[in-house]
Amino acid sequence: MSKAILYDATQCIGCLQCEEACAKQNSLPYDDAVRNEKKTSDHKYTYVAVKNDDQYMRKLCMHCNDPACVSVCPVGALEKTKNGPVTYDADKCMGCRYCMVACPFGVPKYEWTKAIPRVRKCIMCSERVAQGNQTACAEACPTGATIFGDREAMLAEARKRIGGNPAAYINHIYGEQEVGGTSTLIISKVPVGEFGYPTNYSAEALPPLTGRVLEHVPDVVSVGMALLGGIYWITNRRDAVAAIEKKKEEEQ
Repeated sequence: MSKAILYDATQCIGCLQCEEACAKQNSLPYDDAVRNEKKTSDHKYTYVAVKNDDQYMRKLCMHCNDPACVSVCPVGALEKTKNGPVTYDADKCMGCRYCMVACPFGVPKYEWTKAIPRVRKCIMCSERVAQGNQTACAEACPTGATIFGDREAMLAEARKRIGGNPAAYINHIYGEQEVGGTSTLIISKVPVGEFGYPTNYSAEALPPLTGRVLEHVPDVVSVGMALLGGIYWITNRRDAVAAIEKKKEEEQ
């Protein structure tokens, strides 16, 4: 059964233990400088955003049920596992970075400064999950703001929390429907859009949409190649004619 992370922003106290646990799990640096970085990057897979000193929001990979990043990867370096995580295999990656363009949440990051760069992102502690354990961030959270379990159970828990205290929440589970559903779910009193999460996506998964566009690519490529071939022929033909005319002038 597919797993999911549920993040409840109303329970978050901004302790950043999720950030530190993530860094430790993925062998990433975590010092004062990294702690103060309020963005995801090739060395920071999750962070806690803050507004008005008392409103918190985690940012991390949404692990879409039907990920656009997986659908555009030409070498299968990205994979949606049956357990929920979207994983990455650096040995397969050829560095095309299509995943960075395709991701509706802007999650994948590239190691621009490395000699042998990789794409980097949260992989939802896939090895831990495969062994039946919870994610490092959920294990480290002291308040229950981040919990982990079966996706249906996480949805039920989100509904329970909202229904039990409706004044404390917007009546919406972000990720339940967006882009076909995700394995990261968010509930909050503050609209997630205020923290940079896109809110204009429908419930339709993105790969079928990109597929309908990409199915026309062969035609476009064929026309483009024919056009470029014509331009090449015309240019070279013009140069050849000019050379012949110049030779005739020299012989006269």
